[in-house]
Amino acid sequence: MAEVTLTIDGRQVTVPAGSTILEAARAAGVFIPTLCHDPELSLWGGCRLCVVEVPGMRNLPAACVTPAAEGMVVYTASPAVIEARKTILQLLLANHPMDCLTCGRNGDCRLQDYAYMYGVRQAGFAGERHQYPLEEDNPFIVRDLNKCILCGKCVRACAEIQGNYVVDFAYRGFNTKIAPAMDTTLAGSNCVFCGNCVAVCPVGALQEKHLRSAVRTWEVKKVRTVCPYCGTGCTIELNVKDGRVVGVTSTDGEVNGRALCAKGRFGYGFIHHPERLTRPLIKKNGVFEEATWEEAVSLVAEKLAAVKREYGPDAVGVLASARCTNEENYLLSKFARAVLGTNNIDHCARL
Repeated sequence: MAEVTLTIDGRQVTVPAGSTILEAARAAGVFIPTLCHDPELSLWGGCRLCVVEVPGMRNLPAACVTPAAEGMVVYTASPAVIEARKTILQLLLANHPMDCLTCGRNGDCRLQDYAYMYGVRQAGFAGERHQYPLEEDNPFIVRDLNKCILCGKCVRACAEIQGNYVVDFAYRGFNTKIAPAMDTTLAGSNCVFCGNCVAVCPVGALQEKHLRSAVRTWEVKKVRTVCPYCGTGCTIELNVKDGRVVGVTSTDGEVNGRALCAKGRFGYGFIHHPERLTRPLIKKNGVFEEATWEEAVSLVAEKLAAVKREYGPDAVGVLASARCTNEENYLLSKFARAVLGTNNIDHCARL
């Protein structure tokens, strides 16, 4: 494989030909801030926060879309670069709400992080500001376009990961915004609410409705586990506070990357649901009463045997669960066919 060698902040690094300056910098352990870049999405170079200085180039190129070249010398923190990044942050903050204290992404916001890093305390430009209404007419996602920085990551995630192409850039100039077709809300579009756009949003423009309203970012403990809904085996992170699961977020899974379906990301309400069964119940005199497993299993066996004797095995149906392991569902299938003698078995997985 062809390689190129370049120097970044005095460090010599060799990377495969075709790598970008950003990729080379990360290989060398050199930090470059980004807002619109994501390794799982196509290159775009829209936010310009990753600009660097390369002697011989007439302007400051964006590191995320500029190919590394043999013998190239790159400066990632020169005075010109720092000034450019500060100006970009000031331009972003000029039309961004300064409500960090009450924002659900406080402590987990890239714009906030970089403003702190570069000492940008306020917007450096005055002018008109957007006043979009808060969009929360769907059960899963809060969408605040006033906080959108037009990085385009949600557009690319919807198109390239989910393949739905629900949102895109609309209008021009100051009026540019991210919107579904006909500028409707997500609830009025063909959005499937997978939440992959939320996972890549670097600011508070897209937030999980229940998670962000329930806890602060730093209050949760993240527990890496496997989604229980189907056999794909997607990796998820349970957000736990005081021993209770308050939300699910993406992590870098070997199977799914950060992509999740609507069930995996938002279907965790059953865990602490007040009507969830946690022990066997037997109805006596019209009222469910707590019983032991031995009592419950004996009653089920007695009733199934009685139905089979009187009406035949085809009078019995078995419904399996996608939340069970493959081994458990296999045993249930063998029980239905070999013990009960029926092929009437189905499951609830309807992704």
